[in-house]
Amino acid sequence: MRAVLALDQGTTSSRAILFDRDGKILAVAQREFRQYFPHSGWVEHDASEIWQSQLAVARDVLQLGKLAANEIAAIGITNQRETTVVWNRHTGQPIARAIVWQDRRTATFCDSLRDGGHEQQVSQRTGLVIDPYFSGTKLRWILDHVEGARHLAQQGDLAFGTIDCWLLWNLTGGRVHATDVSNASRTMLMNLETGQWDQDLLELLEIPRSVLPEICPSSHYFGETANGLFDCPIPLGSAAGDQQAALFGQNCTRHGMAKNTYGTGCFMLMNIGDKPRCSTHQLLTSVAWRTPAGTQYALEGSVFIAGAAVQWLRDGLGIIESAAEVEALAATVPDSDDVYLVPAFAGLGAPHWDAYARGVVIGITRGTTKAHFARAALEGIAFQVADVLTAMQQDTGIRVAELRVDGGAAANSLLMQFQADLLQAPVVRPRVIETTALGAAFLAGLTVGFWNSMEEIQAVWQAERTFLPEMSEAEANRRRDRWHEALQRSRAWDRPTS
Repeated sequence: MRAVLALDQGTTSSRAILFDRDGKILAVAQREFRQYFPHSGWVEHDASEIWQSQLAVARDVLQLGKLAANEIAAIGITNQRETTVVWNRHTGQPIARAIVWQDRRTATFCDSLRDGGHEQQVSQRTGLVIDPYFSGTKLRWILDHVEGARHLAQQGDLAFGTIDCWLLWNLTGGRVHATDVSNASRTMLMNLETGQWDQDLLELLEIPRSVLPEICPSSHYFGETANGLFDCPIPLGSAAGDQQAALFGQNCTRHGMAKNTYGTGCFMLMNIGDKPRCSTHQLLTSVAWRTPAGTQYALEGSVFIAGAAVQWLRDGLGIIESAAEVEALAATVPDSDDVYLVPAFAGLGAPHWDAYARGVVIGITRGTTKAHFARAALEGIAFQVADVLTAMQQDTGIRVAELRVDGGAAANSLLMQFQADLLQAPVVRPRVIETTALGAAFLAGLTVGFWNSMEEIQAVWQAERTFLPEMSEAEANRRRDRWHEALQRSRAWDRPTS
């Protein structure tokens, strides 16, 4: 066996990456897929297109790596979390488009849950806050708004899953309806203490248990691929939500270690050990992973819009032609000239949690150029991350020694340096920044013995560059204060008037 195949199903593209025993990338294949925005605040995907794109890149990467299916030790799956798919068990076809994690259509229903006094119950049982972000209210919306859906669900004819579950179903030809505990912990339906679906929460959201998948460990033998997908069946060795997989891929296996992934959104996780703890600063508690060695938990802060802000500069404003151009453009000016971009395009996540916030650009003068917009967009990402880390340190009493970073935008050295300046702490970029996929590969490799121990895996991780703070603490604090003024102006902009 020469490699592990990681399927990295993200918000804007499906990717497949081959890793060897040294954690080196042998080949990468990627395909973007269409985003749907039918109404303000709504974001949808075609789940069938996701499956087809993921299968295509899995086949592509084997060709690029010049490997046969019988040389692949296992497949590991990592995925955009919370995105909700409901399909017919008999036909295998989705009954509606997938509702994406960014989607805010259930905001008013979440308001009603909070008004009904359910916030403490949800927080204590799930480690989450009541927010449209999570899968539970999205699932309820589909059952209530797609014609005939609730009747079919009550008859046992429908299946619900997050994207990992949808991929496992298709990879096994419909034989496996399962998810892993890290993804299940993001649905607002799983009891964090028991690791099982919570009956009281199912009743609160009026969700029939029959639609739910089996909850399994993250490092787990889920079966093998169906005949005809590849030259021969390949074992399915793991499933994990993208951010938990990145935490594992960054070797943040000790209490107090933290990482931040810069993707479509930004997601900071801190390992908090083998017992869950609830946040007092509106952060989330989730299962990090479950392996034969036990269950680890993580504290998380989620920023909804990060790399998506750069995509907006490209697609919405036409300031750049490709996302890769943003660093060079931003570097043509020494600073943002007091321009601040609050990218609350899908509301604000942690630690603010304002579903009605909307994007703001403030400080524009006649001297403002597209370079200032580019710099303000990058800085807006870093400011949001700094807010999350501050809340995390207040929650745990731990001042992190360093922040490990990954994801596509971690390659942007201007952004990483500004992040270190704001945090007044080292920012460490690993040699392999695709740690989301690497974490899925590690978990799958452990299942089948491709790697035999955590010590083997820890030896694979290496730092590529460490960014040290260059800005004074006083200047960093001044900039952050100014940011908070701008952020305040974005709050509650889209709140219903009646």
